[in-house]
Amino acid sequence: MPDPSALGSHGEGLALTAAQAVSRDIDRHQAMAAFLAGCGWEGHKPVPLAGDASFRRYYRVGGRGRCAVLMDAPPPQEDVAPYIAVSRLLRQLGFSAPEVFAEDRMRGFLLIEDFGDDTYTRLLDRGADEPALYGLAIDTLIELQQAVKTCGTPHLPVYDAGRLLAEAVLLVDWYVPAALGKPLAAGPRGEYLDLWRMVLPHAALPDDTLVLRDYHVDNLMLLPGRSGVQGCGLLDFQDAVCGPLSYDLISLLEDARRDVAAELRSAMTERYLRAFPTLDREAFLRSAAILAAQRNCKILGIFSRLWRRDGKPRYLAHLPRVWRLLEEDLAHPALTPIARWLDRHLPRSARHICA
Repeated sequence: MPDPSALGSHGEGLALTAAQAVSRDIDRHQAMAAFLAGCGWEGHKPVPLAGDASFRRYYRVGGRGRCAVLMDAPPPQEDVAPYIAVSRLLRQLGFSAPEVFAEDRMRGFLLIEDFGDDTYTRLLDRGADEPALYGLAIDTLIELQQAVKTCGTPHLPVYDAGRLLAEAVLLVDWYVPAALGKPLAAGPRGEYLDLWRMVLPHAALPDDTLVLRDYHVDNLMLLPGRSGVQGCGLLDFQDAVCGPLSYDLISLLEDARRDVAAELRSAMTERYLRAFPTLDREAFLRSAAILAAQRNCKILGIFSRLWRRDGKPRYLAHLPRVWRLLEEDLAHPALTPIARWLDRHLPRSARHICA
């Protein structure tokens, strides 16, 4: 969202920005129509579907007995190549990722398989069997990680300390200024980074695996007619990396957008651990706590950025839940240094934001 203080006294900056946005939208829709025509879907009117926190938009196209989803991922903000690669990998491993029917990598369009409307989120809102859905998600995660172990770690970016640190710092670079009304001073910011550099190595586990990174109910679907873990449809995996086994488990169970009861989280964690009897339980739980805290710091920063930079204040409604989850994570002894830093620089009174 433009900063009003940066606009001209008569609002010309805002008018120009709005005109440019309209022009870009027109150009984008013309390119979209050309893409559809080029892959045999001329005349099909795209119907908008729910978007996400990125620049991507989704549309359903169909008629005359066929249906597909159009992904609009505008460059340079988005790149469809990782989606294509990870979709192919997941399908080769035997999992249900949407098939890519047609692609235009340069302009950022994909025509992909339509899994329907039954996301876990919608099913749970309609009163579906919560333990059964989460159980299927856990079983899918287990089989995916076991398949990766058998076939070998894929050639994807490594979720190393540098990437994790760049995400954790979003808390101080975006949440702190929004909560305190001013940027964090260089000294405390440097201390925060140093503490994470000290803590993150303790999140490492043997044998990195495929980490989908956004493995939660908004990105999981129930696919009738497919048995076993193939009945769990996987979405939004273009940011996949190679990293610790624990990450996708905490992504599922510490959901920023949905409360998951402590009893269900515990039961699903035990279900997961039973599948890996040789895994060091204490090391795994330590890794899970550290990465959960890192993820929640990242999310606090991202949701603040979506409000301040992108004009999307709806994500602020989730901040109290994310803070509750983070405070639970910080109870692990490995995170004591981070907990103490937060107590000094973000006391309880600063752990909320109002738009």
